[in-house]
Amino acid sequence: MRYEFRVDGRVSLAMAEAFPELATEAGAEQTLFFGSVTDEAHLYGLLLRFQNLGLRVDEMRRLPDTEKPATRRPR
Repeated sequence: MRYEFRVDGRVSLAMAEAFPELATEAGAEQTLFFGSVTDEAHLYGLLLRFQNLGLRVDEMRRLPDTEKPATRRPR
């Protein structure tokens, strides 16, 4: 599963390093964190980590998997 987290404000590099499993992309008013989440426990652990660091998650969404689905044969 891949997820994207939109965090309010610009997050410092030191703060972003608290999420080594996620890539980051800084925007003007938000910072995006995105990457693979192994399971539900990992997802809730990430959300707790954001909260413990005082980061406000404005939006969270599941991203499409990067693998292409099997092609269906016409009937």
